[in-house]
Amino acid sequence: MNDPSTAGPAIALAGVNLSLGQGAARVHILKDIDLHICTGEAVGLVGPSGSGKSTLLMVMAGLERTDTGTVLVAGAMLNKLDEDALARFRGRNVGIVFQSFHLIPTMTALENVAVPLELAGVADAEARARAELESVGLSARLDHYPAQLSGGEQQRVAVARALAPNPAILVADEPTGNLDEDTGRQIIDLLFAGHAQRGTTLVLVTHDAGLAARCGRVVRLRSGRVEPGQ
Repeated sequence: MNDPSTAGPAIALAGVNLSLGQGAARVHILKDIDLHICTGEAVGLVGPSGSGKSTLLMVMAGLERTDTGTVLVAGAMLNKLDEDALARFRGRNVGIVFQSFHLIPTMTALENVAVPLELAGVADAEARARAELESVGLSARLDHYPAQLSGGEQQRVAVARALAPNPAILVADEPTGNLDEDTGRQIIDLLFAGHAQRGTTLVLVTHDAGLAARCGRVVRLRSGRVEPGQ
């Protein structure tokens, strides 16, 4: 695994501002964010509801564009990429796990993991997808559709999909929010195992103080700003 103390930045944000909405409804979500996350680090993003945690995570994943500032992720300056280049970058470098799974209902578990790999140009997409699903305990569920899987099983598929490209960056937004405590703990164990075994940089949004404490560093947001000392 990479040593975060000696590695360069996996993520470097400088002067980041982001507003959402139009006209009078426009809201300033992220305010003058400066944040460095080292390669191989595990960081928990915490803060009150509405503090900007999920939006900041989406900026890091290349799913939200900033109004100002620079966003450097895995060696790429995301704010200089067009939409096609950004999509290619995400497919190869960023694994994303959402609270609500985001699986394609008309695809089997195997297809949900394999198709993104195929789109990213991976030659052995189906074999890799099969191996990833087996690694999260779903070898008997490869041909099942999301509606045939429990919430915990669907999130295991999502974790397998996120880890399958061997991404440099793994981001997770409240990944246990729709799961019971025991199932949620199993999902978190899978995420931390993926982080530890592959040297992947992990950024985790959570309301759970105990879960955040498992990360090597906790970054606190309040009213769209990173609290001092982070």
